[in-house]
Amino acid sequence: MTEMIHQLPDAKDFLLNLTVNSVDETAALAENCTKLLTGGEIILLWGPLGAGKTLFTQHICKGLGITDEIVSPTFTIANVYPGEKTIYHLDFYRLESTDELVDVGFEAMLEDVEAGNAIMLVEWPGPALKWLDDRIEILIQPGTEPDKRTIHLRGTSELPVAWQQLFQEN
Repeated sequence: MTEMIHQLPDAKDFLLNLTVNSVDETAALAENCTKLLTGGEIILLWGPLGAGKTLFTQHICKGLGITDEIVSPTFTIANVYPGEKTIYHLDFYRLESTDELVDVGFEAMLEDVEAGNAIMLVEWPGPALKWLDDRIEILIQPGTEPDKRTIHLRGTSELPVAWQQLFQEN
């Protein structure tokens, strides 16, 4: 039986939120987030299909100097982008159980991130939650207009102050 691993979190459980009114504002927010990344971060990206999770990831990668084409790993499960810090872009939407994480080499990627050598961005992260203690979570919700989004932010332990400030200043 398939585990309940693709349920979206409730926006009310997030510490901060802000509204972006265009793709450009979403891209700018993501690129501003890169100023806070030093290696070792795990960012979980929640949102319904088409909400902008991959767009957000594309602009984080752009802000980190990745020049490769950034595409959704929906079918490949994991895309790896080498750079000053390796970027692991994962999408667990197609996984039906947590057991499948072993097949994609998740543990080795996680060790690399925990050593500070990489940054992990995970779309549809439900299958991996029990392995990810310290993380930043972003929930992207589409608005009433095509490019309008509400972006929610929380941390699982304590949300770093710099992240709080970034969301409060925008």
